[in-house]
Formats: sequence, structure tokens, C-alpha cells
Amino acid sequence: MTMLSIPTPAEPAAQATMESMLDLAMAGGPLMIPIAACSVVALAFSVERWLRLRPAYLGTARFGRSVVAAVQDTGVSSAIDLCETKRYPLARILRAGLRRAKDPFLAREKAVEDMAAGEVKRLSANLRPLLLVWLIAPLLGLLGTVWGMIEAFSEIATEAGLGRPELLATGIYQALATTAAGLAVAIPAVVAHHYLKGRIEAFARRSEDLYRELDEAMSGGAA
Repeated sequence: MTMLSIPTPAEPAAQATMESMLDLAMAGGPLMIPIAACSVVALAFSVERWLRLRPAYLGTARFGRSVVAAVQDTGVSSAIDLCETKRYPLARILRAGLRRAKDPFLAREKAVEDMAAGEVKRLSANLRPLLLVWLIAPLLGLLGTVWGMIEAFSEIATEAGLGRPELLATGIYQALATTAAGLAVAIPAVVAHHYLKGRIEAFARRSEDLYRELDEAMSGGAA
């Protein structure tokens, strides 16, 4: 009669993995502290920008078309009132064009472009910390690696380390931990930066398209 094999629980393996990761973090030395601070900064600004760059905060295409419909139905003044009830960046951009409805086309275009450039600049302001993390975190990791290599070779160079190559391997293992940590922080930071920047560019294109519709509606009303 064969005995059924009882599967071993996965908890000890998971615990060992967590302990090895903790050991790897501890092996990096003091430079792991600023790298961890960089990770906190990157996470905080990524979450903040993700919340601020939602269509519900920027202004939806539905709202833009409601402004266009207001111009077509009741005129420019009602569309301005509609924009003033909202605090969307899109509302401020469209309102800049509505207030110049009677101006020449180039003057109205210039006012909208200036307002849009200011809004995009404000939306992009908090993306700079992500770029700084992307630049600083790998450099901190490289500095920790170089420093760890110096310590490892200095220990091998002493009489106590002669004939003991395992000390060099241990030192290199500890030194490379900071490089791995720096890259692990920098890669998500640069991905988040490009993703959020893409959201801002998409908002700028959407605003431009909606303003074209609004300008056509205003031109039709003037005609």
C-alpha cells in the first residue's frame, strides 16, 4: 500500500525569501538609507501626480463639449459662466478663448496658447522629483558598490586576508547589493515619469481639439 505524499507548506520558503531580501538590504550598508528615501519620494510623487492627472481633475471631454454646446445654443456669455463654475485646467484654457471671442483670430489663439502652456507647466512641476530619483538612485548604488569593493580589497590586502578568497567574494556580494537597490528604485521612477508625462501630453492634445471645436462654434455664431 502506497503512502500519499503530503505537500510541504510554502510558508518556510516564503519566510526564507523575505529573510534573504532583508539580509540583502542590510548588506548594502548605510547608503541603503538614502536609496530607501529615494524610493519613498518616488512613490509619493507618483501617487500624487496620478491622482492629479485624472480626467476628473483636469476636465473631461464631455465638459468641453458642453461648453461648445453652450456657445451654439445660448452664446458666449453662458459658456463663460459654465467655465467659471469649474476649477478644471481645461475650463481655464477654454475660458481664455471665450473671453477673446471678439478679438482677431491670432490674438485669441495666442491667449489660449499662453494659458495652455501655463497649465501644462504647472501639471509637469511635480514630475521633476521622479527625474531626480532616476538620476540619483543609481549613482548612490554605484557609490555603495565602489566603496564596498574598496573595503573588500583592503581586507584582502591585509595579512589576515591572505589566502582567503572567500572574503573577496563576500565583499563583492555586499557591494553589489547597493547597485541592485539603486536600479530597483530608478527603473520604476523613470517608468512612472514617462507614463505621467504621457498623460499630460494627452490632456494637451485633448484641450487643443476641444478648443478647435469651440473656435468653430464661436466663428459660426459670429457669422
